[in-house]
Amino acid sequence: MKLKERPAASASADSRRAPPESTGRRGLSQTQIALALVAPALVLYGVVLLYPLIASLWVGLFDRSLVRPGSEFVGLQNVLDVLSEDFVGLTLRTLVFATGATVLPFLIAFGLALLLNQGIKGQGALRGILLFPWILPGVVVSFLWLWIFNPNNGVLNGALRELGLIEENLNVFTSPWQSMLLIIVAKAWQTFPWVMVMMLAGLQAVSRDLLEAVSVDGGGTLRRFWHVTLPSLRGIIFTVLLLELLWNFQHFEMIWVLTRGGPADATTTFSVELYETAFQSFDLGRAGAVGILWLAVLSIPVWLFTKYGDRRVR
Repeated sequence: MKLKERPAASASADSRRAPPESTGRRGLSQTQIALALVAPALVLYGVVLLYPLIASLWVGLFDRSLVRPGSEFVGLQNVLDVLSEDFVGLTLRTLVFATGATVLPFLIAFGLALLLNQGIKGQGALRGILLFPWILPGVVVSFLWLWIFNPNNGVLNGALRELGLIEENLNVFTSPWQSMLLIIVAKAWQTFPWVMVMMLAGLQAVSRDLLEAVSVDGGGTLRRFWHVTLPSLRGIIFTVLLLELLWNFQHFEMIWVLTRGGPADATTTFSVELYETAFQSFDLGRAGAVGILWLAVLSIPVWLFTKYGDRRVR
């Protein structure tokens, strides 16, 4: 009896369907690959940010000084000592500076961004000129404004005398509210350019079709701004305000150069208080306690922004 030969095509199909032989090796899963890719960033984050933060807060639980060896664990005593002094005033001064240095440059930058978005003549050169304060380092800006408000030979007093508005030189550094206003204005002058760039980028991304649709329906400039432009900018406004508030809450160099926290601690913020405690009084434990309270206070506006601001963005 003659056996029927199996078709070659069928044999090759069976071989294709046959599972490959196990090589004894197991490949990495997607989760393992992802962890391997982010591991260097996590290590860098831990070494550069997380460890210094925990170490500085841990110091606040000890009685430790830069001028004597050793340390003694005191728990929350340093925190209680800071709270028992002018902590409320310190917090209010920090909030006043951070809020003023956030709102003022935002209003200036938003107005300039709206102007530049109209396509005025020479806007390219104007953008370059307006970016100049942003390029300068903070210390340079501080000395510039220190020279402007100098009570002896400052530009402000010279201009006011030439206009006949004053007979004696003004010294803004002796007035608590004028000193605070000075550092807010100086900080706003330095930071409004980057806010302007962000807002201008957002304005240029607003849908032209929506603007034209509102115009066709009879909407004027104010209506287009309120119902189309402003809602389209919610995300970028939220981001800019949050970043500016965080940066201003920890700002140091401009306050230190202009007023050194004076007069009579009128411009002393958390950053200035921590610097003076750690590097002038040499009390690391108390400085750590200031850092603990600083972090606790800063977490409140961050939580409010992220909880309620994110809903408005959506």
